[in-house]
Amino acid sequence: MDRRFNVRVYGIWIDSGRVLVNEEQIKGKPVIKFPGGGLDWGEGTIDGLKREWQEELGLDVEIEQHFYTTDFFQASAYDNSQVISIYYLVAGTVPDSFTNYMHNERTYWMELKDVSEHTFTLPIDKKVGNLLQQQYAATL
Repeated sequence: MDRRFNVRVYGIWIDSGRVLVNEEQIKGKPVIKFPGGGLDWGEGTIDGLKREWQEELGLDVEIEQHFYTTDFFQASAYDNSQVISIYYLVAGTVPDSFTNYMHNERTYWMELKDVSEHTFTLPIDKKVGNLLQQQYAATL
């Protein structure tokens, strides 16, 4: 059996009590997740995240700090791999009413107070949603 790792990088952009989320179809199923995607061979995590945001959203981001890396086993629902996701807090310049429709995806601002593990579709994003709720609940 071929066993491999699937390394993914995602950005969490929090601004004015909101967080940027992404809706897309993956294998015909609707998914709500954080913007980002898979690393290309030879790419570091920060360069990969910047490339993903530029490709998917047309946005340049600055990496502020690491937020979370998967700390449990997660098999991919789409292939024979183990998923490891790395999340960074990001910032930059984006219009206040930013809603992006690219590649059959929709990216938009969601109120941070409404974010929880139930917001997201994928198991690792659910954990990050819960961490965001815990970390930012006191500030909202």
